[in-house]
Amino acid sequence: MSQPPTSETIALSSRVQRVKLSPVAAASARAAALAAQGRDIITLTSGEPDFDTPAFIQQAAVAAMQRGETRYTPTPGTQRLRQAISQKYLRENGLDVPPARITVANGAKQVIYNALAATLDEGDEVILPAPYWPSFPDMVLVNDGVPVIVPCDESTGFKLSPQALQQAITARTRWLILNSPGNPSGAVYDAAELAALAEVLRHHPQVAVLWDEVYEHIWFGPQAPAHWLQVAPDLAGRTLLVNGASKTYAMTGWRIGWGAGPLALIQAMTVIQSQAASGANAVAQAAVADALNHPDQSFVSQARLAYERRAALVSTGLNAIPGLSALAPAGAFFIYVNVAGLIGSRRPDGGLISSDTELVDWLLEAEGVAVVDGAAYGRSPYLRLSFAASDEQLQEALRRIERALGRLQHPEHPTAAKLALETA
Repeated sequence: MSQPPTSETIALSSRVQRVKLSPVAAASARAAALAAQGRDIITLTSGEPDFDTPAFIQQAAVAAMQRGETRYTPTPGTQRLRQAISQKYLRENGLDVPPARITVANGAKQVIYNALAATLDEGDEVILPAPYWPSFPDMVLVNDGVPVIVPCDESTGFKLSPQALQQAITARTRWLILNSPGNPSGAVYDAAELAALAEVLRHHPQVAVLWDEVYEHIWFGPQAPAHWLQVAPDLAGRTLLVNGASKTYAMTGWRIGWGAGPLALIQAMTVIQSQAASGANAVAQAAVADALNHPDQSFVSQARLAYERRAALVSTGLNAIPGLSALAPAGAFFIYVNVAGLIGSRRPDGGLISSDTELVDWLLEAEGVAVVDGAAYGRSPYLRLSFAASDEQLQEALRRIERALGRLQHPEHPTAAKLALETA
């Protein structure tokens, strides 16, 4: 009797071979593996608040379970949560977004995926200012689209200029993705910058805007950043707002995000979700509704102030280390660190540091500090460091980074090396 084959014979699609594992997930997994082996690792890779979910939200989840809210939910989300999101937009942003134009998913990432799946045909283009969140280009690729990467450098604060936007648009452009406050740079667009981008888009009616506002409540300075639809309300008919509870309420593991946009788009995204995952978690939706409706939003403001303090701590500390420079972030909880002055350095064993990826490896090997290379975000040579960690952890990480870099033999002419990399 013949035996079934023992080798793996399932052929993989070309779609999955276009994309890769999230580099942040890969970096976090590597750090976790070393920690499991007994290494003392400080992990500054993930965009995850270090705070616990507030007690009143946890209690809301328990109350929802006790009420029996443990069954399937409508695919676009419960009416109660969509109503709470609608009220949030009216209360905080001055926007009239009815519940019918809101869809809830298993995190903001699924909202973005659903939107691209519902709108892209083969060869359609999506403009991505770089540095970008690494999932953006891969989600475009897996949905048969073409990521159009527009490099944005430190001279613009890593923000897209209207001139660069105009040059990137073609007849195949379907989306512009804007992320403000931004991951990985912490960049925040002001009202004038948004108005200039909106003016370009008014001449290209085929281009929709995906406004990723998941870090909406994490900003530093005297006032909250401008909102895209407050600046360009006439573009609401081709704008998708993407937000969620993960960053604002320290609810990353609860997996609730939402999108708000034109009715036809929201309905199409609901069709995609109905075949991929159906409705999101019932208990989590009830908890998020309570979070949004709660009269005391002090956790949000207190967390923002903590991130602002940490942003100043890491910005000052990193800029004091020879070979590093970084623009102070204006929001989110990341800092994007220029390491061009260290490219060409040598490790104590003689190994060459020829890329930001190799520098990341050295920091982890030498001092147990896990960060992510700038190559993952489309701009090198940089490092992305998350400061969603305690002040004590961040201070220790700064000490370790300084020790690790101090053990390198620096290039003879770091300024020349930096200029060469910036003009390459």
